[in-house]
Amino acid sequence: MRKLLIGVSAAMLTLGATSVVAADSYTVKMHAPGEKTSAGSVIIEEHDDGLVFRPSLEGLSAGGHGFHVHENGSCDSAMKNGKKVPAGAAGSHLDPSNDDSHGYPWGDQSHLGDLPLLYVGEDGKATHPVLATRLSLSDVKGKALMVHEGGDNYSDSPEKLGGGGARVLCGVIK
Repeated sequence: MRKLLIGVSAAMLTLGATSVVAADSYTVKMHAPGEKTSAGSVIIEEHDDGLVFRPSLEGLSAGGHGFHVHENGSCDSAMKNGKKVPAGAAGSHLDPSNDDSHGYPWGDQSHLGDLPLLYVGEDGKATHPVLATRLSLSDVKGKALMVHEGGDNYSDSPEKLGGGGARVLCGVIK
């Protein structure tokens, strides 16, 4: 009986701790656009300095990847200029103040959804946390989280939106 009570108490503590963490974080399941197979997840947590994005992703090419919060909570394809765009329904980078300027994640005149680069190791895995100082959980709830094929130069020049390339992973923040 004593062992049963200890086990139940431990389970209750674990469930209680999980509930507290869940209220202050989101776990975003990431997948390639149009596919159901998981590429891993990203945990988004509140921090004193903004949000911490903790990726646990695999199957990506090594190097830096553009990483953004997009304005719509969908990873469906959409038509743009007569062409099907994978994860195009996610829209553009989150930009509630209509700055219409891609830039540094900490810059006041750039998209709110601009995040620091996501670094991927030679093994194709991304595990390094990313800090977004201007975001809160309420800003990202119901939006899409996107990983782009190439890097991000935090500028609209020489290419719009940092020149990051195709949308390779997407997940809805809920």
